[in-house]
Amino acid sequence: MATRESLKDRLETRLSAALLAAGAPWGTPAIVAPATRAGFGDYQANGAMGAAKRMQRNPRELAEAALEAADIGDLVSHAEIAGPGFINLTLSDACLTAELEAFAANVIARQAPEANAAPVVIDYSSPNLAKEMHVGHLRSTIIGDAMARVLEHTGQKVLRQNHVGDWGTQFGMLLTFMDELANDPDANRATLAHELADIETFYRHAKERFDADAAFAQRARDTVVRLQAGDADCLARWQQFINISMRHCEAVYERLGVGLDRSHVHAESAYNDDLAVVVRDLDAAGLLVESEGARCVFLDEFKGKDNKPLPLIIQKRDGGYLYATTDLAAIRYRCGQLGADRLLYFVDNRQTLHFRQVFAVARAAGFAAAEVGLEHMPFGTMLGEDGRPFRTRAGGVIRLTDLLDEAEERAFALVSEKNPDLDETERREIARVVGIGAVKYADLSKHRNSDYVFAWDSMLSFDGNTAPYLQYAYSRVQSLFRRAEVDPVGFDAPISLTENAERALAMQLLRLPETLATVAKDGLPHLLCGHLFDIAVAFMAFYEQCPVLSAADAASRDSRLALAQRTSAALRTGLGLLGIGTVERM
Repeated sequence: MATRESLKDRLETRLSAALLAAGAPWGTPAIVAPATRAGFGDYQANGAMGAAKRMQRNPRELAEAALEAADIGDLVSHAEIAGPGFINLTLSDACLTAELEAFAANVIARQAPEANAAPVVIDYSSPNLAKEMHVGHLRSTIIGDAMARVLEHTGQKVLRQNHVGDWGTQFGMLLTFMDELANDPDANRATLAHELADIETFYRHAKERFDADAAFAQRARDTVVRLQAGDADCLARWQQFINISMRHCEAVYERLGVGLDRSHVHAESAYNDDLAVVVRDLDAAGLLVESEGARCVFLDEFKGKDNKPLPLIIQKRDGGYLYATTDLAAIRYRCGQLGADRLLYFVDNRQTLHFRQVFAVARAAGFAAAEVGLEHMPFGTMLGEDGRPFRTRAGGVIRLTDLLDEAEERAFALVSEKNPDLDETERREIARVVGIGAVKYADLSKHRNSDYVFAWDSMLSFDGNTAPYLQYAYSRVQSLFRRAEVDPVGFDAPISLTENAERALAMQLLRLPETLATVAKDGLPHLLCGHLFDIAVAFMAFYEQCPVLSAADAASRDSRLALAQRTSAALRTGLGLLGIGTVERM
């Protein structure tokens, strides 16, 4: 993959070479990071200390020798050794202004992948098509979508895989219930269509019949057998139900602004014909062991509390397959057919052991080569303000459509209160962008491994690290250009950094590429949220301390407008990578 070098990358490369020239072992990293305090400059390089310890050499002397050998004069205006061997670096204004001139090309523009780049496969969303999407699907869907966007922006080829649940016993139940309604002389097609329009209610009615009527339950099990055997009539009715369910999902994806469509669906059923082959190949590799009638894989690295090996069950005693079997088939397909060199799974943290075992078995069986990245990206639970999993007041699961409806209505009330002079159509559109953005950002701004509390008041606040605050900062920049009667699109002017607030804003803007690189590597979109918040805070300080439209002269005015233009581009781009929209005014 061709990577776009950030300022941090360039400092890292050159100072690592300087350490080598100063006598450090080959491959010694400079370890460049943003300075922890303003007085320490813009960046600090800490690699000399670790290298000196390994060499039994004075770290300050090594740092001094490296600094003397470093070719950084075009980037740095001041460098000094501090403490036991830190190298403090202050970037030159000339470097910063040159980077700001190339901002659109080097930061904002999406980087094209190399022609023969191996793809990254991202497994996310993956709803169960038996029911409508609910809040439990939100985190996988929006975190996975944000990561797909970031990876593509940074020059990686991404293949989205929506591993929807469309197979199994529950579908026998649903198809049997569909069949009953379709053949009920007291019902009609309109009744069936009405029932299917609300998948959640349809599922509940089918489940009630399944639990209460043994004959119905047996017919449902028989339907599953016919479905999995390829019965044409069962498959036709199954496909009808899948199409209806997918339309429900697609409506949610569209409202969320998530880039998933039918072309990204590679469902559980797609692997059905390969499951027996997976079992055969695991057996041929000497990995399968029969245990209590089931066929399992035992690996020494997975043991329970009693120190006995934990099984990964591949085939049940009745011949049925499990999620592990399908996941192994998916890994083989993604590595072999899609040619992926990195597989990311955005699935909640309760599945951590499952994926550790599946990944280990996939490698042991040769389904994934050692150099292929198999990465479970776990996430925590969305909690209500009572600290329990987020549910309706009656204790039921909250449908995503209902959640998004409430988000838009709350945002509309807020926008109407703050700006009642706007016509209702515009207020509704602002409310849609702000409401949906608030829900997504409240989630994305938290470390994905953490549980988080869903609270309407905080997520819709115009203060603090929220989507409305960032969207307001963006709209404030747009207001500047409206008042200046200047089109921000394509606006440019020489930038001069004469005030501390200007320089501080420039530094935040130019650190965006290094943040995106970290997000792409670690799968942590909250880091991008935090950085966008830092940009917005720096802009607000710049706006208060540096008059723009009333600047002392035209050159200063245009310089500050150019800095504001880059701020709006960074906020729009960063929010867009999170799947969150912006508005011209709020």
